[in-house]
Amino acid sequence: MDKQIVHLFVFNTLADWETGFAIAGINNPAFQKHPRRYRVQTVGLDAEPVMTIGGVTILPDLTLDELESSAMLILPGGEAWDAGKNAPILESAKALLEADIPIAAICGATAGLARAGILDDKPHTSNAPEYLQATNYRGATLYQNQPAVTAGNVITASSTAPLDFAYHIFKQLDLYDAQILEAWYGLFKTGDVSYYATLQKLAASSTA
Repeated sequence: MDKQIVHLFVFNTLADWETGFAIAGINNPAFQKHPRRYRVQTVGLDAEPVMTIGGVTILPDLTLDELESSAMLILPGGEAWDAGKNAPILESAKALLEADIPIAAICGATAGLARAGILDDKPHTSNAPEYLQATNYRGATLYQNQPAVTAGNVITASSTAPLDFAYHIFKQLDLYDAQILEAWYGLFKTGDVSYYATLQKLAASSTA
């Protein structure tokens, strides 16, 4: 099976915590239905290093001009969205959607999607209804008060829901068998160690 690339958009002020579960799960073959089917590459507006809110420096693997296709584009939140600095990636997001490639946005990135008109006609969520209403988008009636929402090829999530964001991403990518995905989610959502035993049992039975 050919390796498929999931692209993570990186930029100054990227919110470190919002994509941690997602990118770690994608790159870690443990429990996966097709181990190492995917890998993550970072994509920046240009080739310059960026610094996250947490002070971590990231050197993009490729530039926006080099992004041609993808298994999925993940858009983290960060202060740059509200400053209007990430507009170019939104054109790429639109092009990917037109090619039936999913995109996943969390926190400030959902406002970016709203400004680009991507959320005008599909169920979605964000940090709060008022946050998106400030963008003057046309999809307010489709807002859902949920941690994360999947509508076709568009995933949206609140800044406080990185775990739910990852859950929806994993489901969209068909990364895990359904039972394993639910056990993984239950473990990190509740801290109940019995879910870990379930994960081990399911993983063992899938390789038997």
